[in-house]
Amino acid sequence: MLIGVPREIASGERRVALVPDVVSQLTRAGHRVVVERGAGMRAGFTDEAYRSAGCDLADSAEEIYSTAQMILKVQRPGRADAGEAELDQMKEGSVLIGLLQPSGDPALFQQLAERHIVACSMELVPRTTRAQMMDALSSQSTVAGYKAVLLAANALQKFFPMLMTAAGTVRPARVLVIGAGVAGLQAIATARRIGAVVEAFDTRPVVKEQVQSLGAKFVELDFHREDAQDAGGYARELSKDHIRREKELIHQRALQSDVIITTALIPGKPAPMLIDAETVAAMQPGSVIVDLAGEQGGNCELSVPGETVVRHDVTIIAPLHISSDLAFHASQMYAKNVAALVVLLAPKGELNLNFGDDIISAVCITADGDIRHGPTRQRLGMTQQQPSTVESAL
Repeated sequence: MLIGVPREIASGERRVALVPDVVSQLTRAGHRVVVERGAGMRAGFTDEAYRSAGCDLADSAEEIYSTAQMILKVQRPGRADAGEAELDQMKEGSVLIGLLQPSGDPALFQQLAERHIVACSMELVPRTTRAQMMDALSSQSTVAGYKAVLLAANALQKFFPMLMTAAGTVRPARVLVIGAGVAGLQAIATARRIGAVVEAFDTRPVVKEQVQSLGAKFVELDFHREDAQDAGGYARELSKDHIRREKELIHQRALQSDVIITTALIPGKPAPMLIDAETVAAMQPGSVIVDLAGEQGGNCELSVPGETVVRHDVTIIAPLHISSDLAFHASQMYAKNVAALVVLLAPKGELNLNFGDDIISAVCITADGDIRHGPTRQRLGMTQQQPSTVESAL
């Protein structure tokens, strides 16, 4: 297949979907790769590096979209009604792989289906041992958790570590991490590494040992727990009463925290609101909240996605595309995830959609002119599709 890699056009996005070091993995599988000139420059990858790796270079994104049989992207393609023509330029019947935000605008997937484009979303890779190499959410969450602590440390008007000085002892910063998934665990490790006192809360009791192994205190809810984790290892949506008790506990811990880092997400749904305006108002002046759930609405009531605001003397940072701030390594990790999925989808140079494969079935949102993803169908008011194990080839 001819695989195309265009330059990302989303505001603030510096990552690229494929890096030179990974190209050989695709060419060995029988694919040819074409990259738009300048696609990797913002992440530190030159056109010459792509050429040396065996890629062809295209002068424009339009050339990529009109000829490539498979498009590799980081962000979802722009639509004409938003002033961006990426989707309209795509070749009908082609394959699109990227972080397509399946919980977002369902109209995008309606258009993809109408154009018979096979859309595979990297967010939907199941959290299984076999799918580890394709788990883009985990790789990008590792970057996000690390960067979140650096943003917090930069905004906090205090040292993170304890210091013994001639002027007296400086007490360490107190950090509360909400959500002990990949991003949360990386945030815990990074905050501990630079000397903060860290505690963490998660709805899933199974992560307690992981939190403690990183030197943090696990904050537990003294309440009968529901099954807070689904079969895929992700947090599931909880009852209103359970969330109310969680918010009460978080309110108590927030009053003692200098920094709060929130990472709580529910796949396919808006982020749970765990820090309300009342809690922010009660926090110590000068405190910092870094809301990593901003792209799905945020865990803090006062977060403004994509902006840094000050409310009640508390700095609230809700970054979008935070992994893009470390574009070089984030791109390297993402490219390996994408390449592993491409090889699964097209191991011998041709697409083979085997929906009997649990990974392919999970990531594929549209195929054969239809929408396969249940939550997207529901948002569009469509009936649920019957499971299919039919193989389709391009």
